[in-house]
Amino acid sequence: MDFSLLRNIISRYCVGEEIWVDSRTVYIGHKEPPPGAEAYIPQRYPDNRIVSSKYTFWNFIPKNLFEQFRRIANFYFLVIFLVQLIIDTPTSPVTSGLPLFFVITVTAIKQGYEDWLRHKADCSINECPVDVVQQGKVVRTQSHKLRVGDIVVVKEDETFPCDLILLSSSRPDGTCFVTTTSLDGESSHKTYYAIPDTMAFRTEQEVDSLHATIECEQPQPDLYKFVGRINIYKDKEEPVARPLGAENLLLRGATLKNTQHIHAVAVYTGMETKMALNYQSKSQKRSAVEKSMNAFLIVYLCILISKAVINTVLKYAWQWSPDRDEPWYNHRTEHERQRHVVIRAFTDFLAFMVLFNYIIPVSMYVTVEMQKFLGSYFISWDEEMFDEELGEGAQVNTSDLNEELGQVEYVFTDKTGTLTENNMEFIECCVDGNVYIPHAICNGQILSAASSIDMIDASPGGYRREYEDLFFRALCLCHTVQVKEEETVDGIKRGIHQGRPTSFYISSSPDEVALVEGMKRLGYTYLRLKDNYMEILNKDDEIERFELLHVLNFDSVRRRMSVIVKSSSGDYLLFCKGADSSIFPRVVSGKVEQVKARVEQNAVEGLRTLCVAYRRLSESEYQEACHHLMEAKLALQDREQRLAQAYDIIERDFVLLGATAVEDRLQEKAADTIESLHKAGMKVWVLTGDKMETAAATCYASKLFRRTTQILELTKKRTEEQSLHDVLFELNRTVLRQRSISGLSVDCLDFGLIIDGATLSAVLKPNQEGAGHGNYREIFLEICRNCSAVLCCRMAPLQKAQIVKLIKASKEHPITLAIGDGANDVSMILEAHVGIGIMGKEGRQAARNSDYAIPKFKHLKKMLLVHGHYYYIRIAELVQYFFYKNVCFIFPQFLYQFFCGFSQQPLYDTAYLTLYNISFTSLPILLYSLVEQHVSMDTLKREPSLYRDIAKNSLLRWPVFLYWTCLGVFDAVVFFFGAYFLFDNTTFTSNGQMFGNWTFGTLIFTVLVFTVTLKLALDTHHWTWINHFVIWGSLLFYVIFSLLWGGIIWPFLNYQRMYYVFMQMLSSGPAWLSIILLITVSLLPDVIKKVLCRAMCPTATERAQRVRTVQVLEDGLAPGPAGGGGGRERDPLHPDRTCEGDSGEKAARSYDSLDHQKLLPGSVADVTPLSFCRSCKGTSADSSHLHLGTAESLSLCRSDPLPQKLLAHLAEGGGTDLCPLSPYMLRLSGAGFAYYAPGPETSV
Repeated sequence: MDFSLLRNIISRYCVGEEIWVDSRTVYIGHKEPPPGAEAYIPQRYPDNRIVSSKYTFWNFIPKNLFEQFRRIANFYFLVIFLVQLIIDTPTSPVTSGLPLFFVITVTAIKQGYEDWLRHKADCSINECPVDVVQQGKVVRTQSHKLRVGDIVVVKEDETFPCDLILLSSSRPDGTCFVTTTSLDGESSHKTYYAIPDTMAFRTEQEVDSLHATIECEQPQPDLYKFVGRINIYKDKEEPVARPLGAENLLLRGATLKNTQHIHAVAVYTGMETKMALNYQSKSQKRSAVEKSMNAFLIVYLCILISKAVINTVLKYAWQWSPDRDEPWYNHRTEHERQRHVVIRAFTDFLAFMVLFNYIIPVSMYVTVEMQKFLGSYFISWDEEMFDEELGEGAQVNTSDLNEELGQVEYVFTDKTGTLTENNMEFIECCVDGNVYIPHAICNGQILSAASSIDMIDASPGGYRREYEDLFFRALCLCHTVQVKEEETVDGIKRGIHQGRPTSFYISSSPDEVALVEGMKRLGYTYLRLKDNYMEILNKDDEIERFELLHVLNFDSVRRRMSVIVKSSSGDYLLFCKGADSSIFPRVVSGKVEQVKARVEQNAVEGLRTLCVAYRRLSESEYQEACHHLMEAKLALQDREQRLAQAYDIIERDFVLLGATAVEDRLQEKAADTIESLHKAGMKVWVLTGDKMETAAATCYASKLFRRTTQILELTKKRTEEQSLHDVLFELNRTVLRQRSISGLSVDCLDFGLIIDGATLSAVLKPNQEGAGHGNYREIFLEICRNCSAVLCCRMAPLQKAQIVKLIKASKEHPITLAIGDGANDVSMILEAHVGIGIMGKEGRQAARNSDYAIPKFKHLKKMLLVHGHYYYIRIAELVQYFFYKNVCFIFPQFLYQFFCGFSQQPLYDTAYLTLYNISFTSLPILLYSLVEQHVSMDTLKREPSLYRDIAKNSLLRWPVFLYWTCLGVFDAVVFFFGAYFLFDNTTFTSNGQMFGNWTFGTLIFTVLVFTVTLKLALDTHHWTWINHFVIWGSLLFYVIFSLLWGGIIWPFLNYQRMYYVFMQMLSSGPAWLSIILLITVSLLPDVIKKVLCRAMCPTATERAQRVRTVQVLEDGLAPGPAGGGGGRERDPLHPDRTCEGDSGEKAARSYDSLDHQKLLPGSVADVTPLSFCRSCKGTSADSSHLHLGTAESLSLCRSDPLPQKLLAHLAEGGGTDLCPLSPYMLRLSGAGFAYYAPGPETSV
């Protein structure tokens, strides 16, 4: 009996070998393993076909219809349409079927076209050519025909067709450079490594001769993780096993750069590639407006059912008496009389439902979709949000959340690359307690790099000189920077100095490049990595060579990286650099206190700091380290944990060398943007992975924290001194006590909270039973509610999403916005109600996964305060207006039933029923929802507090909804009873004919169309020619249609009950008088209400409108559309003076309106007027003149400080006549000077 199988199982599971359940075996070149090896078991893998489309030719119609009728509104109208087909209803099925067919068809065409584009994209990808090695030759095939195990040849600038293991490269060191922009958004060059045993292969024949298998994990979506090993068979020897990791895996979608060609083997294909596994469908985000629409829809559905029930009951109550059966002209048949009363009642109920169903506005959904889609282009077209450096403007990835931009209450922002530029510059280094600054200044002269070292350390002793050399060598060796010496990279000429190519550095981390360049400025230059030897040029112009033995890569848990090198003298050195919190606990000697003090000082100043340490290894220690590393790298299961354990054993007993400081500058206008968001009532949280001191300094610089802010700390350091329970309750008591003492609202308190990732994990951790400490989450949220700003430092990407989710799920359910620029921000961007990505230096993954993408953080101000504000007021008016006009439309029909014996007689003609929402009243509200500007853009940017007027869905609350509904009911009552009583005794026209029911209905419908259209005209603040064209054109279209519909014999109609009705009505003088009178009476209450509200309790927005109106009237300026074309403006205080400028700088303020403007914090109320006129010709506004006297002027540039110019002028004996009045005021404040100019407020 063969017990080999049983023996293998026992040895594998009981003796400690790896468990292979979640692994696959790839046979390179589809070659069977040699005899004696494990059995050859061919496995089935998917082909390399990518499918991103949603439909096929066969399932498009049923699948699309199913998805569309899942929407409750579409399903409701389908039911109504079917009822009209089945039973005898008072209106034609066309009245419901045509609008429904229009909506379904338009949506299906849109979705079908989008899916057709996806099919085209899939075909272009699947059919692209790929080079495959077969029998020692290169064969050209199509991408979708690739199979796992194929050996692929990829050339420079080509995209990898599937996930590949790198076998060899055209570079002698077996490396290749790759950009992964399409995967994680990072545009920097990453280095990947070939397997040492195959890196020497150069020809296809050599590669094809390889006899090996790859054992690796099953496909999983983590882009940065891969575990496997390759078994190489050589003759009859035992197979050689080599570890495979993420540094060997080339991902589909990445691009080969600066490498002529590579050979690689396919391990994951098609939908099993990591890129395909990351095709996550974003969860459907629903805006607050959509939720309000659904709630209002349910209310109107209840009203519809109530109307139908009331009419059905009253009909049978009225017909209960035998002498009150249906009228003689509408007698029921014998079959109808014999039907059961319940069936008859239910049929009548359905008939009334059909008659009144127009109260549910089906066209509202179409209009809302069109408004969102078309409105989104205004963001893309905004020139102020275009970045010249990137050459790109804002992008809209989804238009479903436009109005949500006007409802944001919490803003969660990343720090690096979002608030800061992510442009690192080396500032200084501290070596053994001594500070070294490149290009130090001595006696007013800038010294060279080498001179600066000699100046600071003029006569270093041997001990200090040794530490200095070790420190600079450590930074030149401990990195993953690559040196590029060619003249061009990606077609861009770089590194050219005096006509000769020179070297420059590329890396995935801008910090590392800054450090290596900083060392170059200090005299130590990293030259290259060649044949596994790192070369550096020291300050004595001597080249030193170090053999690179191992790289212990950086990870976010360890927060450090290390290299093991061998010097030319044979010494083994372990160099390590990392965060202070990960280095200091592992240090056994060195000037720790001096370096720690410098690190803390630099962190307070907002600099990014790293500590550097080293350790000498003996031969035995090095061999032991190699053993730990190789054992961990060969593991297929739990490789990361084993590597972490090996790193922990190796990285210890360090000697501290020093620390570095790198500056990441704050982005332009980041502080102004955060200040505006605070004024708008939003709470801003910064979520970052940086250390607390650095992040806090950035928060102070960006005005997230002010000097008067009381900082509350909830950090690991504090929870080590006190229990988490005690710290939380103490902070809670602090904020509540201060709140009760001050007697102010929460918004007026100025608390700032700082929390780190470790403490957050403890706060969010579910309490164990019996802990008895209650729920920490609620206490934490209570503290956060009382803080104007929160800083979360040392955050992992998942913790960022947890924070956002925590705030979303709080009892207030606030609207959240997350903004970031890197791949680590994607989780919180997807979690927030609105996600905004910044097109930054960390790549485009955040921008691709976001709802909106902007070039810079400063553009968030206009995105929210202007575009968000406009979108919300526009769509809020659209929703309320639709419900209002449909109440006006259908309520007279309800009243009419009381006067026609509840016979389900329609009040309006079928054509009017069908076209009311589609044609007569649709275009004006659509245009209003696209171009309305209730206040100007400049006012919204200048007064961020106006954002508070629309906060918390204020325009779609139930009281506002109730007002619009009641207004609609009032207008409907006026229409119906006004027409009824006015024609009670005037039933004859001038030619003696009587008014019939269709004339009565047409009169009401005419008043209805004119009233609802003029109501919208009264609500319009921003008039353009297109407003006039659409509003008056819609009324004209109704009149022309009615004349044609009732004035021509249409051959395709069996009967024409409206023939000559409209002309007959207009021939009557009382009808004209009734129309004018009823329209006036209907509009009067709304006008009175607006006048009284604006006079007695105006909102901030209404006050801003009044100020603008008064200013326009006083200055004699036309209001003009904000952002319109440029031209010559009149100076409001100097009518004879004009200023030419672009449209963005038309905000010259009159002196009379200064009492309506807010001064800067700390500025004095008394202004000092200066005659300051700016030449604004063209788009440049850099040149200015400050007129100090009648004949004197002082040239100004924006880059020059105005106070210095002014003082210099006065010191030179210049004129001091500062009296001529001008709208440009110089204001003195504690912080500096500021002046008003035509445009935004500028600090100088």
